Amino acid sequence: MSRSVFRDRDELVRVVAARLVEALAGAQAARGSASVVLTGGRVAADVYRTVRDRADRDSVDWSRVDVWWGDERFLPAGHPDRNETQARAALLDALPLDPARVHPMPADDGPDGADPQAAAQRYAQALVGAAGPDGDLPRFDVLLLGVGEDGHVASVFPGHPVTGATEPVAAVRDSPKPPPVRITLTLPAIGTAGEVWLVAAGADKAGAVRLALTEAGTDAIPADAAAPGAWTGTAGALPAAVVRGVAHTRWFLDREAVPPGP
Repeated sequence: MSRSVFRDRDELVRVVAARLVEALAGAQAARGSASVVLTGGRVAADVYRTVRDRADRDSVDWSRVDVWWGDERFLPAGHPDRNETQARAALLDALPLDPARVHPMPADDGPDGADPQAAAQRYAQALVGAAGPDGDLPRFDVLLLGVGEDGHVASVFPGHPVTGATEPVAAVRDSPKPPPVRITLTLPAIGTAGEVWLVAAGADKAGAVRLALTEAGTDAIPADAAAPGAWTGTAGALPAAVVRGVAHTRWFLDREAVPPGP
């Protein structure tokens, strides 16, 4: 596991964008295609816009990139709060992607209607259908994750039943953050990615980052999700503390998100 700390959010965004272009181009050089799992959030949107505007973005053959999502708000297609909508506006609509290789999670006005469990199963089937002969899931070269103030990643929240899910995709009901219904890759599915990148900026993330980067995070949950940095160490794993990539787990932090200490 590696940790990179940048002087401010702008530098963080620039470096993550550059590294993402480099990683996808490298994957294509190695085997002809590449795969990325996108996340949502303000920092992610800034990264996507920076990739879009980079002079070297076409070092990636975007027609040979598979795009997946780590989680999604179960809302109508095109809703501004959907991670897909954000990613399309910030980056994807500007790229010469193969539409067949862009895999958004289902919306609540899709073929499964308002049934998030059926929608989660549909996405799991899409993953299985895209997997090669050697695996149950497709190869993910880079899987991007934001880190919540409560230590959640994707839509896997501390203390929520979905933290123990073993299927690759799960429906989330009663999310502690709105909207209450979501779809998410589970921790086992996230752990199949070649590289997992956790990106966090801002002082409100420092409490979660501190626990995630210490042994305390493996048995700590937030005492109050509405009070960042208020934690107990009594039960449950902090999702940000336990996710790992097969080859690499990389933390990208701005200075404000770095917890105090030696």
